[in-house]
Amino acid sequence: MFEPSRSPRVFALAPGVDFPRAVVQGLRTRFEGRPAEDLARVTVLVNTRRMQRRMAELFDEGPGLLMPKIRLVTDLALDPTFADIPPAVSPLRRRLEIAQIVGRLLETQPDLAPRSAIFSLADSLAGLLDEMQGEGVSLEALENFDVSSHSAHWQRSLAFIRALEAYFSGDSPELPGTEARQHQVVERLTAQWRERPPRDPIIIAGSTGSRGATRMLMEAVSRLPQGAVILPGFDFDMPPEAWEQLAESPFAEDHPQYRFARLFAELGADPGITRPWTDAPPPSPRRNALVSLALRPAPMTDQWQSEGPKFEKVSEALRDVTLIEAESPRLEATAIALVLREAAEQGVSAALVTPDRVLARRVTAALDRWHLVPDDSAGQPLPLSPPGRLLRHVSEMSGRPVTAAALLALLKHPLTNSGGESRGEHLLHTRDLELGALRENMPFPDRAGLLAWASDNADRQAWAEWVAKIVEQLDIPQTGTLSEHLERIVALASQVVAGHTTGSAAPLWEKSAGQEALRIVEAIRRDAPHGGKITLSDFRDLFASVLNTGVVRNPVGTHPGIRIWGTLEARVQGVELVVLG
Repeated sequence: MFEPSRSPRVFALAPGVDFPRAVVQGLRTRFEGRPAEDLARVTVLVNTRRMQRRMAELFDEGPGLLMPKIRLVTDLALDPTFADIPPAVSPLRRRLEIAQIVGRLLETQPDLAPRSAIFSLADSLAGLLDEMQGEGVSLEALENFDVSSHSAHWQRSLAFIRALEAYFSGDSPELPGTEARQHQVVERLTAQWRERPPRDPIIIAGSTGSRGATRMLMEAVSRLPQGAVILPGFDFDMPPEAWEQLAESPFAEDHPQYRFARLFAELGADPGITRPWTDAPPPSPRRNALVSLALRPAPMTDQWQSEGPKFEKVSEALRDVTLIEAESPRLEATAIALVLREAAEQGVSAALVTPDRVLARRVTAALDRWHLVPDDSAGQPLPLSPPGRLLRHVSEMSGRPVTAAALLALLKHPLTNSGGESRGEHLLHTRDLELGALRENMPFPDRAGLLAWASDNADRQAWAEWVAKIVEQLDIPQTGTLSEHLERIVALASQVVAGHTTGSAAPLWEKSAGQEALRIVEAIRRDAPHGGKITLSDFRDLFASVLNTGVVRNPVGTHPGIRIWGTLEARVQGVELVVLG
């Protein structure tokens, strides 16, 4: 497939190119006229499942041929060849173990941080640990930092970091983290390739090398006899001196080309070796050149004055580019929704690219007035779905005085009393309770007050008894194991859904949102033994943060031409109209 090369084999596609389509077209061109089985021997490694699906769809468009193997980079860890490497510990288990370490540290040094910060600190430390192990950085590297001007603050930070020393010593962790295991897998795989290079082509497409293990894999693949790397959004207009500035500056990480500069530095190669993957030009070469000039590294911004006046055809570069300045976030979301709606009416594929999830939700809500549902790559946060809201509300009410407002919010939840056939009756009783008692003389509902309210109506008594039992069961112990707290909350939420006529709790776990909630609950159950004893307050914080990791994706019913992407998806996808927000 590739001619022999002494330098690493790196291809790229310019910004604005539909990356998956161009990758597929380049493969078709290179294998045109060759035996059909040759393309089937190719392995393409991509970094997102969405791109994996898109490439498969593009190959399916025809003409018919045998497809290459399209795999995720992270799927390499599932290869049975590496079964002897211990499986990765779950992120939740690691977080629970680190939380216990932080808790013990705060008991001996309470001035470091309040106990309420245990789980947020555990989150930060777990993220740092994964990044360090993924990059192959040792704890000693942090000890050697010269931060004399911030020594007091740094020493406090080191106190927490040193608590993780057990994870860096070989005798402590039974299992590696996800990043650490991926690093071990890539090290093993690249060592095998050095001894026996694969004969079939291997291509990494769409990765930027932001993670240490992935960058190591890209370096190895680019040097294989039949290996290549295809970079997305590569700036072919950046001059060599700008690439040198990016590679040498320790403060250039926020530049969009920084990862590529670092990759070439690791390869010991010049970015000039990069070749276009296809001959197809980007949609607007002049626009790419203008953006390249605007994004020169900080030490070279003087080129704006020297090269800016010489830049020709600025109007051509900015053709079809519109700037909308909104006076408020609501108007911003409305304007974006109108642009996306117009594109949908004209049959033009469009995408909003934004890292702001609040803006994405506002735009989704604005599109809903026209019954348009965008295909959001990030999905919906589980706590915003009905099962997530119910579980979180029950958790927040537990162990606290039950107020009328909190009880009404629970009773009016769409899943409450939905497991049987008495949902309508339940809503009538809820309305009567709100108007007749809770708004006036029952600020803190209890058994006595609820039963007194229902005493003159036989139809209400069974329902009031059910509500009273829920109120009583919300008064749970303030201390216990993680497993005990979890089972109480899940049992209570199930009782709320089942209703007063002994219905089923199945609606809590139905549909994609319910299945995701069940997955989260099962994950906590599995790792709960590593959580030890915690207070109910700590459990509420932990439970809320773990629910926040859940994502509900429901591709059914979404508009095929309207998408919302984060920055990762935008690098490796393509549409006709892009809105930056």
